[in-house]
Amino acid sequence: MSQPRQQQSPPGRTADMDPTPDHGEQSYRGTGRLAGKAAVITGADSGIGRAVAIAYAREGADVLISYLSEDDDARETAKWVEEAGRRAVVVPGDLVDPAHCRAVIDKAVQEFGRIDVLVLNAAFQMTYESVEEVPDNEWDRTVATNLSAFFHMTKAALPHMSEGSSIIGSSSVNSDSPSPNLFPYAMTKAGIANMCAGLAQLLGPRGIRVNSVAPGPIWTPLIPSTMPPEKVEKFGGDTPLGRAGQPAELAPVYVMLASDEASYVSGARVAVTGGRPVL
Repeated sequence: MSQPRQQQSPPGRTADMDPTPDHGEQSYRGTGRLAGKAAVITGADSGIGRAVAIAYAREGADVLISYLSEDDDARETAKWVEEAGRRAVVVPGDLVDPAHCRAVIDKAVQEFGRIDVLVLNAAFQMTYESVEEVPDNEWDRTVATNLSAFFHMTKAALPHMSEGSSIIGSSSVNSDSPSPNLFPYAMTKAGIANMCAGLAQLLGPRGIRVNSVAPGPIWTPLIPSTMPPEKVEKFGGDTPLGRAGQPAELAPVYVMLASDEASYVSGARVAVTGGRPVL
């Protein structure tokens, strides 16, 4: 199974993708597992973030949608959250800026009064054939978006999180099986897995759980906007299941980790990879 060859400019738009990703719009059914919770999700305009936002809302949570600049995608996500009967707060801006990270958390506290679930999902990647091709400023942006923002968001959120709260990071199958063409990105995803493991130990005494999800190849706007068309066409075809995953196939794991049912799950890394092992 493959996708047609296609190319977009970063950060990409859902509407221009072929086929259109499945975020669970027509399939996800909530059962109140996150009733009354307030969630902050970065990168929530599209892809995995949108699927998680839809699922969280249908499970009963209010959602702050943090995103870079994809206004149309963010409005679409907000529409689905509101159709589920929950509040949607939309906050654009670049998480490379530590001040913006703090502003996102301040807005969530202003709107919700607290933070019960913090999902750190925003990411930047580009594809290169050699280390020499990677621009210095792009290396810095990858680290700032994928790792430093995780730190700044978490640090700002912790005073507003209480016992039973949950932090979830989006790692990757690349965290321990790095694709050489995604060298900077893969490095940061290993860092996220490590940060979550360390934070689980630091925050356990406070009753705050920290886990990470390790997606495999998932069909999101990041793919056609950061990979050459020939790689897009074959994306996901080398997994044991033989295809790319859909964002909707990640959402149940993020729901489980955020729910009170996972009260003893902390320090875990959950693989959703189409059969690729994550050690």
